[in-house]
Amino acid sequence: MKNHKCDRQIWKILSSLILGFGLQALFSIPALAEMTDPETTANSANSADPVNEWYQLPAPTNNLPDNFDRHPDRESVANSHNVDESSPINPTLEPPLPIASEIETHISEASETQPAEIPPLIEENKLANPPLTYPAENSIEQVTSVSQLSDVQPTDWAFQALQSLVERYGCIAGYPDGTYRGNRALTRYEFAAGVNACLDKIRESIAKSTESLAKRDDLIKLQKLQEEFAAEIATMRGRVDVLEARTSELEANQFSTTTKLSGFTVFGIQGRTPNRADRAPRDGKRDTKDPGTNVNTINLNQFYLTTQFSPRSNLLIGFYNQNGGTSPQLTEDVNLAYNLGETSGLTISDLNYRLLVSDKLAVFAGTAGVNMITAFRGPNRAESAASGPLSAFAQRNPILNTGLGLGGIGIDWQFANRASLQAVYSTNVSGFFVSSNGSKGHNTLGVELTLTPADPVDFTVYYVNDYSPDGNLISLAGDSQLTAINSNTNKSASLRTNAVGASLNWRISSRVSLGGWAGYTNSRIPGKSGTVATTNYMVFVNFPDLFKAGNLGGIYIGQPPKIVSSNLPTGNNVPDFLDTGLGRSGGQPGTTTHVEVFYRWQVNDNISVTPGLILIFQPGHTPDSDPIAVGVLRTSFSF
Repeated sequence: MKNHKCDRQIWKILSSLILGFGLQALFSIPALAEMTDPETTANSANSADPVNEWYQLPAPTNNLPDNFDRHPDRESVANSHNVDESSPINPTLEPPLPIASEIETHISEASETQPAEIPPLIEENKLANPPLTYPAENSIEQVTSVSQLSDVQPTDWAFQALQSLVERYGCIAGYPDGTYRGNRALTRYEFAAGVNACLDKIRESIAKSTESLAKRDDLIKLQKLQEEFAAEIATMRGRVDVLEARTSELEANQFSTTTKLSGFTVFGIQGRTPNRADRAPRDGKRDTKDPGTNVNTINLNQFYLTTQFSPRSNLLIGFYNQNGGTSPQLTEDVNLAYNLGETSGLTISDLNYRLLVSDKLAVFAGTAGVNMITAFRGPNRAESAASGPLSAFAQRNPILNTGLGLGGIGIDWQFANRASLQAVYSTNVSGFFVSSNGSKGHNTLGVELTLTPADPVDFTVYYVNDYSPDGNLISLAGDSQLTAINSNTNKSASLRTNAVGASLNWRISSRVSLGGWAGYTNSRIPGKSGTVATTNYMVFVNFPDLFKAGNLGGIYIGQPPKIVSSNLPTGNNVPDFLDTGLGRSGGQPGTTTHVEVFYRWQVNDNISVTPGLILIFQPGHTPDSDPIAVGVLRTSFSF
């Protein structure tokens, strides 16, 4: 009887201790294991393998507007440079999730090369007096998740209690065969072991949570410091109040809650070396002096007003102004990207509306700033007249400058995760279509397919159909004028052109990017026989973050558009006109080679300084013309 009374007292004490820890679940707890299983220990050690195989693309080299020629910062609509996985109007780049099989491979390799050591026995969790007749096959093991217990189902009445005790306190054990045996009778030893394990976990948690609490001495020291620096603290509080008041005032008087003002200024100093050219007739004599070799300055200013009507639409209005220029010049090979031509005041560069019709389809239309430059996604992330290459030729494939349209309409369709389609129709005269009085300006249709076959690779292919009223493709480099002035009409014949091209950019690493492009055009005079064909190419290497984060180095080598063949009627053939005028067919006698080296120093987030050198060999595709060296120092400020 005495022993029974003592037992009842112990039972009452233990019942009070385990209240709140799942008494119902503990009634069926097996005894804790006397030894830790080596295999389980090794697996749990390797389960925390720090594998993180995110392959994230390098950030764009700059966030300045991409092309000051006719459009604003392309990141706002189309120039993702890598196929977007969400929206064509605001493309983003998100790294793909790690592949499960790759992570498992890393974990298995770590297990083979670095086996975890078996931890020593924890004396506190050993049974003081294990039952002498307890079967060896019923030895039990600690579990870390209820899912390890095969005979415990979510529908069991004690499932939530077991889950809490396992995952929050780690004091539930199971048998080696993965069962819990919740219906089995509970021994006093098992009950004592379960309570002891839970209490140990609670003591451990309390110790960890209180070890970082401040001591009384520390609080006294902190109070003394607060009293000593009371004046300084009061001053800082006053400054914060002033800043809050100014912020409130700015918010109340801001330019607009829906319209954002942005822009940039470029100040360039440039000059060409003295040179002479073999001009018409090309007879091997350098008879024409370059009249524009003096050092000169160019100041280009561009401003944008972006009005957000909704999260899926905006109106873009842009203005630009330029003072100074590089004219006169004998060849378009020396054109600079920020040299648009002098203006007497502000000129509208952009007036268009953009709408995200669906998550994958955007449309845009307007009377200014709608062309292939603004509509297509260029793979070269360094493309920018303010912060990228210095010359017009090095910005992009000259085919994409064709027509240099003003108004038009276009779409950007992200039809797959790694593929998108852009299309644009534009014209450089008022109205979108050819007038009833005949063609008075360029009418251009362009289509581009943008692909990202692998994360570091961007690839685009494009087709262009253009009508030129005067035979000039407006490619801004090399052979732009493809029909000569006819002596009978004193005009250049019109042309219908079909062009194809491709561009590639391969990010070898975060510090090196290799790329290039190639293009081909074939043109004919409507209603007449004969065609004229041109080719162009460029290869480049960009060095993002060269010597310092934000900087950019670049080397560009290529051939600007060159007439490789022409059998247009007599009086229209440009190579024949420059050579003899006798009606001979053929192409240009020489090949221009363009070499450009530059280094952009990013002074801060808004200011960059770019010195560079451009070398042009056989300018105008004329073998006997002097080579030209162009030195440039460009300073850009964006806001």
